[in-house]
Amino acid sequence: MTVRAAATRLCACALVGGCAGAPQYLSGDGPAARAEASLGWMLTVTSIVVAAIVAGLVLAAVLRRRPPGGGPLGSARAGVRWIVVGGMVLPALILVVAFAITLGTLRAVAAPPSPPALTVRVTGHRWWWQVEYLRDSGQTDVATANELHIPVGRPVRLQLEAADVIHSFWVPRLAGKTDVIPGQHNLAWIQADHPGVYWAQCAEYCGVQHAHMQLRVVADSPGEFAAWLAQQRDSAPPPATPAAALGRDAFLGAACSLCHTVRGTNAHGTVGPDLTHVGSRLTLAAGLLPNNRGNLAGWIANPQTLKPGTLMPTVPLRGEQLQAVATYLESLK
Repeated sequence: MTVRAAATRLCACALVGGCAGAPQYLSGDGPAARAEASLGWMLTVTSIVVAAIVAGLVLAAVLRRRPPGGGPLGSARAGVRWIVVGGMVLPALILVVAFAITLGTLRAVAAPPSPPALTVRVTGHRWWWQVEYLRDSGQTDVATANELHIPVGRPVRLQLEAADVIHSFWVPRLAGKTDVIPGQHNLAWIQADHPGVYWAQCAEYCGVQHAHMQLRVVADSPGEFAAWLAQQRDSAPPPATPAAALGRDAFLGAACSLCHTVRGTNAHGTVGPDLTHVGSRLTLAAGLLPNNRGNLAGWIANPQTLKPGTLMPTVPLRGEQLQAVATYLESLK
């Protein structure tokens, strides 16, 4: 790897850290995540208390003086009592209580507290997420990528699928992990109680770019979500400037349309993400980079440097064409 390529990757990693924020899983912002976090804290505290008691007993046994003459420290009956009570009864009681609380948590997160507001199909690819909002008929209403918008305070049903290998869908602040398995339709649900952007990650190792398979869950107010969904239903806006028009022509002429869809043009590819409204998304390349014109141009020019192993090929564009394509894609709000 050249020095320039290494520097580019180092800068990309720095940008990732700046835009993604630290993942949080010790507290929840939805009913499912809160129940799971409470269970986790209960098990953690119980484990600490048990470990402290055992360590204390071991330390007491080590420090306790033996009686003169080297006789036993206590009667055999007392020793048996310690073994039965401390080694069998108390552990069994702790495990039974923990098991009962775990069953209660599983019951609480098995189904949402109210009917889902909508159904979204999320498909894991190497290494990005396809997101499709479904109509009641099961047909796709809106398609986007690496960004999931949901209305605040309403549960959303997720239909999880995989296009290649096993992935795992995990939004720590909203719900636990659910595996995404080829040939299998797994169901999950999430709900956010407050507006915000929530970090999500593939939680099952799926290849060289597993760490860069992220997703953003954007919780909007019901009104903002309805406006976003209506805007996503629109076709791509026509170019508003000569540079954007040049970029559209270069995009369509560079075989990008064989892999990507831009509704309103003759780009109908299904290999890569739908780019109809790519300019409105927060990140590029499944959370690898913040979405701006410079990063768009860098990603198009040499994706293998930024994300080695990605299926996105290097697009042979001249400098003027590259900047025009970045301008066009940035305008697709």
